[in-house]
Amino acid sequence: MSATLTAIVVLGAPNDERGVLSSIAKERCDQALKEYRKHPECKILPTGGWGAHFNTTTKPHGHYLRECLTAQGIPGEAFVECAESANTIEDAKLCRPIVARHGFTKLIVVTSDFHVARTRFLFEQEFPEISIEFSPSHTHLPQDDLRKRILHEESALAKLKQG
Repeated sequence: MSATLTAIVVLGAPNDERGVLSSIAKERCDQALKEYRKHPECKILPTGGWGAHFNTTTKPHGHYLRECLTAQGIPGEAFVECAESANTIEDAKLCRPIVARHGFTKLIVVTSDFHVARTRFLFEQEFPEISIEFSPSHTHLPQDDLRKRILHEESALAKLKQG
């Protein structure tokens, strides 16, 4: 009988030019912390590299996710390497070699509530052989900002489904 090896994949969100996480990134960290407390045997796989729209510092975004989570008590040995992605498509693709290298057989993917549908589509395509759960963080944004993000997600998912 083989053990289930689970990774909590924390999707990145913007940080500022000093590495300070956006509210969305902090919400995702809070959700990842909740998952880790429920499943302390899991490893944490942060995502996020660089991009003009989310991180222009000298360190990958995943570094700031890790800092946030270790500051809240997750031990350093709980982390695996970061998937240095620039977008959600790369999140899934760049997680694949890390998942294979560590032998993970289950993923708990943490992202924002408005982002789950597209994330589900991409991760289920990339990992058809692996059990995947999605753990959404609740987004606290003004309604207009949230609505724009929801419309963006709906449009992006429709384009992906068209091929």
